[in-house]
Amino acid sequence: MSIQEFVLAGQWVFLAYFVGINAGYLLQNVIAAHGIRRYLQTADQYEAENVFSALDIPISLVVPAYNESASIITSVKAMLQLEYPQYELIVVNDGSSDDTLEKLIDAFHLQEFPEAYRARVQCEPVKTVYRSTRISNLRVIDKENGGSKADASNAGINMCRYPLVCVVDADSVMQPDSLRRVVRPFLEDPTTVAVGGTVRIANGCTVRQGFLEKVGLPGNFLALVQVVEYLRAFLFGRMGWSPINGLLIISGAFGLFHKETLVEAGGYNPQAVGEDMELVLRLHRLMKEKRRPYRITFVPDPVCWTDAPENLRDLKSQRVRWQHGLGQALALNKSLITNPRGGAVTWIAIPFYMIFELFGPIVEVAGYVFIIVSAFMGWLAWPEALIFLGLAIGLGVMLSTSAIMLEELSFHMYPRFKQLVLLYLIAIVENFGFRQLTAIWRFQGLVRWLSGSEHKWETITRSTSLADESQ
Repeated sequence: MSIQEFVLAGQWVFLAYFVGINAGYLLQNVIAAHGIRRYLQTADQYEAENVFSALDIPISLVVPAYNESASIITSVKAMLQLEYPQYELIVVNDGSSDDTLEKLIDAFHLQEFPEAYRARVQCEPVKTVYRSTRISNLRVIDKENGGSKADASNAGINMCRYPLVCVVDADSVMQPDSLRRVVRPFLEDPTTVAVGGTVRIANGCTVRQGFLEKVGLPGNFLALVQVVEYLRAFLFGRMGWSPINGLLIISGAFGLFHKETLVEAGGYNPQAVGEDMELVLRLHRLMKEKRRPYRITFVPDPVCWTDAPENLRDLKSQRVRWQHGLGQALALNKSLITNPRGGAVTWIAIPFYMIFELFGPIVEVAGYVFIIVSAFMGWLAWPEALIFLGLAIGLGVMLSTSAIMLEELSFHMYPRFKQLVLLYLIAIVENFGFRQLTAIWRFQGLVRWLSGSEHKWETITRSTSLADESQ
């Protein structure tokens, strides 16, 4: 093959990839925009008539906690004030090495309680169960450290009394009506087995007593870019897959599950790097193997706010872990990939994720290198190279700005004109350096998974927007 033929073939491969991925994203945008419009129309009626007020299903709220001494009391107090008629709060102290447990005991007057414990899903041994003498719906579990959030979550699931289980990060900021909003799909469709809610970036917001008091934008550039990323990922990515029952991930920061189905699936996998996505794939696999009708859906309301990394080390660790977890989750559920009765999950969602999300970093990194090298070597004319790069960047900008536009038209969480201008500016700037850097990190995560390397968990530095409030 001559140089010219090689360059021409490379151009067609990279062009086909970029056309394919952006066509997929654009289609998701259209589906999501229509879905959010319909959701908001029915949500108004739902709120006005309070349709299911007498039918709310009791919820068990599970909060895994490891070394959360700085914020655990504020978080628990906030969760005890959620607007929902019947729920219990189960805090799981996963063998913390700080004084997380001691603070919980003192603040909520906990006493040891000889409660029966049934280990229905895998986790490390539970040492002690505590109940509050003042708050009837609060229990605290002290267990041996399992080394992962999945293990702690499973211990909480084993203690749940109610038919629905909601797993929430200890440092998440929940809106008061979060449970009422996320439970709605279970009330509307009895075949629902899991629901994910929208997660937003809390950096730059004002938090008082564990509740969001004022929405703001972070001053940190990396956190600001992630605001746009999360808008794009949740409003379009998750909402785009939900109508065809092709949702493959529910964020570990906020998810609601049918308990018996969750137990039947085996709970979270403590060995999984991306335990949240692996669980959802396993639920799809289980329900299709059993040939049961089911729904795994998404709620677009902003129901949960979480901390985002503000330095390159933490952000790299997060993105490498996500990519590693994606590959591992698909491999652990490979029978779903070849299931002839897999529906939209097998025939649409998984192929899209494998081609564009899992192996996409190879094409993206190689594409940028190919274009630059070819232009410098004279194999490709600079105008052609610039047109190709401009097309790729322009489509990226269009997707991000459309996500911001949909946010503004639907939920209007950033009402100030300066905030919108800044978000639109970031939607442009992120394409010059940040996108390429994340592609490299994702490539590293892919290599780590393919090589069979063991993932090492690292501590993520928390932003002062949440940490200071808890002091």
